[in-house]
Amino acid sequence: MPANSRPAPSPNFNARPAGVAIDILLLHYTGMLSAKDALDRLRDSQAKVSAHYMVDEDGTTFALVAEADRAWHAGVSHWAGEDDVNSRSIGIEIVNPGHDLGYRDFPEPQMGAVIDLCRDLLSRHPIPAHRVLGHSDVAPTRKQDPGERFDWPRLAAARIGLYPPDDLAAFAPPTAEALRRDLARFGYGFDDDPTGEAALAAFRRHFRPDHLSGPADGIDAARLAWLLGAAAAG
Repeated sequence: MPANSRPAPSPNFNARPAGVAIDILLLHYTGMLSAKDALDRLRDSQAKVSAHYMVDEDGTTFALVAEADRAWHAGVSHWAGEDDVNSRSIGIEIVNPGHDLGYRDFPEPQMGAVIDLCRDLLSRHPIPAHRVLGHSDVAPTRKQDPGERFDWPRLAAARIGLYPPDDLAAFAPPTAEALRRDLARFGYGFDDDPTGEAALAAFRRHFRPDHLSGPADGIDAARLAWLLGAAAAG
């Protein structure tokens, strides 16, 4: 547990399967009206949801589940051929009411605390940069968090995750087949998303937040190619 985090134990966890490495850092927003509501739910044994950490808007960080244990935050999810994201991830809930309750920017104290927490986690868990993800990445038909207002570029500048440069030259617009192929190569799943529209929306929320609608174009293709290259390079 990071030294500056506040203990707030949740009963909602179980053991990780033997031999499964922690190789995903998964970021969420709480999607509730207040931090108290979110913390209460994450600690409610009847709710059967939790995360390893929760970061309030003032930067206060709560430690809910030990990193060695399996928290219940990803739900029905998929990444890179794996369906049990909870078993291989550390989950961080970031206080924000979310799209349904008044989605807003993530304030400076909160972003600073998230960066500090992620740095601490990555110093102890060798999670690849391309596996620092949002909940919408692993559950694109169900989730939108942490969403387009979350400052993914700032995290990447702090060496937490990946974010493509803004000045990439556009490729030719991809065919639907090529887009699905490359999104799948990066990790997105399509079991409940036959058209790939949800995966594209999730990709854009994370990697192109200023362009959330419309058909896939050459900038999507260029950013996805950059991400695939960065992931392959390690």
